[in-house]
Amino acid sequence: MPVEQRPVCLVVEDEARNLMNAMTIAEECDFDVIQAVNAEDALKLLEARTDIRVVFTDVHLPGSVDGLSMARTVRERWPDIHILVASGKVDIDPALMPSRGVFLPKPYEPDMLEATLRTFMAMDASQTPTAQS
Repeated sequence: MPVEQRPVCLVVEDEARNLMNAMTIAEECDFDVIQAVNAEDALKLLEARTDIRVVFTDVHLPGSVDGLSMARTVRERWPDIHILVASGKVDIDPALMPSRGVFLPKPYEPDMLEATLRTFMAMDASQTPTAQS
């Protein structure tokens, strides 16, 4: 019997503590987790892989592209990927968020991140056709 592949969550965060916390929570939600510290590296990973189901990004990232711009690019190029955006700036203009993107204000409760990731998994499971025997 083949082992089902776990969904992949790409965490884009430049602060080590926040990165480790997000990765731990995603792993506890049965995701395989990969990481990037800036938007440019995240986009390269997305171009190279087809198994990423969730992108969880901070808004403020080093480099020329911020997390919101990257999230909008992800939505345009990979419309089926779930997008989760976090920031300590709680007054983000909803018009800047990608469609169907979820915003978590920092500091977020681990339970909120876990619930959001589990919701994403449930959405994918409900859209996956049942294998025929």
